[in-house]
Amino acid sequence: MACFQRASPALKEILLKLYSAEKPMEMDHHLYEFGSVEYHIQSSQSDPQYTYLSISTPLLSQGVLLSHGLSHYATEMVKEICSDVVEIIEPAKEGFQLTLRLDFAKIVNSKDSEKVIEEISALQAVILSSQLKEMLQSVNSQDAYQGIYKPIKLVYHPREPFFVIRQPKKIMAVFPMRFKENSDVIIATAFFQELMDVGSSKEWAKAPPCTWSPIPPPELRGEPFEDLSTNGGFVSFDISSRHVEGKRVNKTVWSLLNFHAYVKYHVKSTRGFIQRRMRKRMDGLVQVLHKPSSEDEQSKTIQGYRSTRKLVILSKPKILKRRCGYFSRKIKKIRSRIKIHGFWRFRRRWLKLPKFSSSMGYTKLE
Repeated sequence: MACFQRASPALKEILLKLYSAEKPMEMDHHLYEFGSVEYHIQSSQSDPQYTYLSISTPLLSQGVLLSHGLSHYATEMVKEICSDVVEIIEPAKEGFQLTLRLDFAKIVNSKDSEKVIEEISALQAVILSSQLKEMLQSVNSQDAYQGIYKPIKLVYHPREPFFVIRQPKKIMAVFPMRFKENSDVIIATAFFQELMDVGSSKEWAKAPPCTWSPIPPPELRGEPFEDLSTNGGFVSFDISSRHVEGKRVNKTVWSLLNFHAYVKYHVKSTRGFIQRRMRKRMDGLVQVLHKPSSEDEQSKTIQGYRSTRKLVILSKPKILKRRCGYFSRKIKKIRSRIKIHGFWRFRRRWLKLPKFSSSMGYTKLE
């Protein structure tokens, strides 16, 4: 679920279809999503009142996985999702961590149906958020004061793990950043430095402090090399007790889970903006280069048009004389080292206007 939406769009569409159907539908559908997430939706005409939804999703940390499925804290958070409509079935179906029984008939107001189904479709986000929320809410627990600083590896995406480290009066979240393109590394590095500068200002003093370093922080010593090999450095956030109070904990948890997605979105948007500006600039330069040539063609066209008008006005003797003069000038422009014998005779005979004797002339007598 590498996106900003909490609810699964595909699961929401299926549940809305079952809810709005005039007659009970027969359905036994498996839905697979990004990140090895699997849903199983069952609806039978023999039992039209209930719809069964099962989910299997990789957990952030295997330490919270119990023998019967989810932790008690995660189960309690799932029960808070529309308790009138949703009921947890124990034990869950084989191959799944959780099975819910949905009773759409208990949705009294049809206007709230889409909102209720959207909350049910965000089941995976609730499960993953509950694990991280349970860790963050233990920021003031006693074991944090006893020096337990061992990093906890959380795998939200197989190639994008991050670490949570308990420290006195705070919890440190460290994100190793990896990028495929060198240009993305440059954009992301500038973004991290800007994030540090903004976070240190007075306007954002209440936000979790952010630090970026090209090398791993000392708290990650002893971790596997493949988890620490990055080309984008390490981004760390210090989470204190005020960041997990009341409703702030939900916003903090969701921001941490989607930090990789936020960075990739920023890098992609910045790269697209730069490419659009470069393309626009290139189009402007091309227009400047083509502008003089177009003006020359236009002037040539206008001159040719004017000369055509003049030719129409001229008389035939003048046209013939002008053509002969034009052909003579072309011959004079020839610069050739090859001498053609007898060419001067041809020129004197054919390239000059003949002389005619006048009838009014006279002959000189000797």
